[in-house]
Amino acid sequence: MPGPSLRLALLAATVLATFAAPALAQEQAATWSMAAPLPQGRSETQAATVGDKIYLIGGGWTETKDGKSTERYTDGFTTEYDPRTNSWRERTRSPEGLTHQGIAVLGGKIYLAGGFAGGRHTLPSTGVYSYDPAADRWQSLAPISGLRGSITLAAAGGKVHAIGGRIMGEETAVATHEVYDPAANVWHPAAPLPIARDHSGVFVADGKIHVVAGRTGEATSNVGFHDVYDPATDKWSVAAPMPTPRSSGAFADYHGLFFFAGGECRAGKTYDEVEAYDPKADRWLKFPALPTGRHGFAASAAADKLFFIGGSLPCGGGGKVADMLQLTVK
Repeated sequence: MPGPSLRLALLAATVLATFAAPALAQEQAATWSMAAPLPQGRSETQAATVGDKIYLIGGGWTETKDGKSTERYTDGFTTEYDPRTNSWRERTRSPEGLTHQGIAVLGGKIYLAGGFAGGRHTLPSTGVYSYDPAADRWQSLAPISGLRGSITLAAAGGKVHAIGGRIMGEETAVATHEVYDPAANVWHPAAPLPIARDHSGVFVADGKIHVVAGRTGEATSNVGFHDVYDPATDKWSVAAPMPTPRSSGAFADYHGLFFFAGGECRAGKTYDEVEAYDPKADRWLKFPALPTGRHGFAASAAADKLFFIGGSLPCGGGGKVADMLQLTVK
């Protein structure tokens, strides 16, 4: 648990986040457009870029047969997007199909950890896998220490960090932080996240891991916390909080900024806000809102373009879309 001084700092960060929105009145110039849609609507999925292609992995989708709809969570799709041809193709499916996995890229491979095999954050997993896009091959790795999903995964200093997450259900966020060594195929513990949460965004700048926003319990327990982990010291510090506290949004690095878009859940509706953090200035910028609010979608940059993929338009698991949105920053 964090000490009193750190708790006070985090509380101050939350207060600042609540009243910071007016400071973002000057919206940055950017436009939205559409790219090739996914083969099917998917949500609670993750994306990563390796080389010049985007890989969208896992997630849930709705199958309709004979007029009946079935929610599917374990198909483990690995779908590759080529921005040069604006087209998708299916690759080898993951060994364990899941939603709410953590994702990171290290050494040209995509790493995934944890996740859920059922709806409503049920059937959590300890599974950890790597995917080699060049060989189109999956590998099972040493599992994380306990069952959980909605993990924040990040690569820094040649290691993979699994931070936070939830065990199961709506009020079981954890502060667990463990580090994977690919050379030894082992995990070891590290300093826990100051405040337990999940469904957060993450990025790495100057070798430090930034964990942004998320939720501490149910879908409305959103926070704008911005915690920064230094692997060299195994310590956390606090940075400028996200102006609009939310969770389950799409996030990606692009042009030196960390973008966080959408999320759930406010007054029964998803968020359409798009905000980006400038690590050099320790400040947040406002960008044009999403065409429609959504959550449980993924983001990744490739070919000098920023894409937002899939998701659900309403709160919860329904209303899945196959949208492929592109944000062009002017």
